[in-house]
This record gives sequence, structure tokens and C-alpha cells, in this order.
Amino acid sequence: YGKNTIKFLRLHREGKKDFVKQVEVCAHLRLTSPKEYLEGNNSLVIPTDTIKNIVLVLAKKNGIQSLEQFAIDICNHFMTTFCQVAYVKTYVQEVPWQRLHEDGVPHIHSFICVPDGIRFCEAEQCRNGPLIVFAGIKDLKLMKTTQSGFEGFYKNEHTTLPERHDRILCGELFCKWSYGECKDFDFNCIWKKIRECILEAFAGPPDCGEYSPSYQKTVNCIQMLVLSRVSQVQVIEVVLNNTFYNVVDMKNLGLTNDKEVLVPVEAPYGSCACTLGRK
Repeated sequence: YGKNTIKFLRLHREGKKDFVKQVEVCAHLRLTSPKEYLEGNNSLVIPTDTIKNIVLVLAKKNGIQSLEQFAIDICNHFMTTFCQVAYVKTYVQEVPWQRLHEDGVPHIHSFICVPDGIRFCEAEQCRNGPLIVFAGIKDLKLMKTTQSGFEGFYKNEHTTLPERHDRILCGELFCKWSYGECKDFDFNCIWKKIRECILEAFAGPPDCGEYSPSYQKTVNCIQMLVLSRVSQVQVIEVVLNNTFYNVVDMKNLGLTNDKEVLVPVEAPYGSCACTLGRK
């Protein structure tokens, strides 16, 4: 049991400059005894309102240096404060506020919400067990207008899809990874590095791109690049929900449409997923 959707903004000031972190937290506990379920005995139950207040107090006292460290702080607090807690799991996701820049100069107190992927993390721990930390990015929408195709696939009497050697590759990406033994990691730096790997593997070199023979191959390229460059990552999961575009037939309008006007196919949409880990 626990408290979902604890939303708050943490404002931090250094001189004249303001810093913000707006997050949404879910914190769940499992107690050493289930008697609140079986007997209606609530003597060990920490109210969910108390859970919410603890999260807010930790944000006030500790700040939010990184989402991962904040999730770890929550787990540590419940494990060290309440002997009746057998397991705690915390999920934290961030609202993507970015500092405004005017003519390249960062503003001291103004921000813009940019939907270029939502950062999140999870931390969980059993009593007398290891602390496990996951991190990730979701709702990251990516597109490249060429250098993508889909050919040579299996065909039978139900196949109507034509082969394509030049198509738009577009999708919404979910990526989640796990760390090994958590040491003194710079979680913010690691997250930014993994995001850069995702964008590089998806797009390829900026002057020429890189051909993608399938969504599946693109997913694997993302995973391989992350594992090769970020040693702290042990297992990485990637899900890519595809958005397809159809070329509008303009013959009846007396026009030739050479892939200049397209409409998205909202549903049904394709999806591919893969989990890859080190040996």
C-alpha cells in the first residue's frame, strides 16, 4: 500500500539565481505483518498521509540533487525509521522544466516546460537486502524523415504491406535501465550521457544519418551504444511505439505528391521492445 501522485515543486536559490525541480512521487510499503488486511488491525500501518508528509519533509531537508538520490533517500528513511517496514519501493518522475535563455544568456528565474522526454527513476529495497535503482526516460518522441526502410520480411497470403526502402521512422520511446551496485554515482551526468546515446544511435551522424532496416534494429543499436559507453548500466530495456505516415493521394486534385504531404496513422500502431543486459 502507499501514496501515489505526490506532486510538488522544490525551489532552491543560490544568490540571485533560482533552481527548480518539479516531481511526482509514488511511495509504496509492505509491512512485516498482514494483520491490517486479515484482522483489520491497523496498529502497524503508517498512514498514507504520513507517507506524503515524509516525502515533502525529505524534499525540504535534503533537496533533490538527482531523482535517483531522492528515491534512495526515501527508501533509506522508511527502512531506518520504521521497523515494521519489510519492503519499500519509490517511483519519481520529473516535469521537464528548462531554464529560459535570451540571446544565449540564461535567465536567473524564468523557465520553460519542454516536452522532450520525461526523466524518471525507481528505487526499491527489502529489509536486509540490496538497494536496487532503475532510471529512465519516457515519452521521448523521435523522427527521421529518411534513411529508414523495411524490406525482406516474411510474406504469406495475409501480407498486404509493400516493401519500402525510404520511409519516415517515427516513434515514442521508453527506455529504462538498471544499475549494478550503487556507489557514489553522478546520476545526473549518467542520465544525460544515456540520453545523448539514444539520440545519436537513432539519428546517426548529423551530416548523413544512418540507415535503419527496421525499428527492431534501431532499438538494438540504442542499447548497444549505451552498454558500450556507460559502464554503470547493467540491463537496459527499450520500447519503441511506432507512428506510421501514409502519403496523401492527390491525383484527383491534379497534383503529384512525392512524399511531401503525409498523414499519421494513429491506430493501430506497431510496437517493438527488447531487454538487453551484460553477461
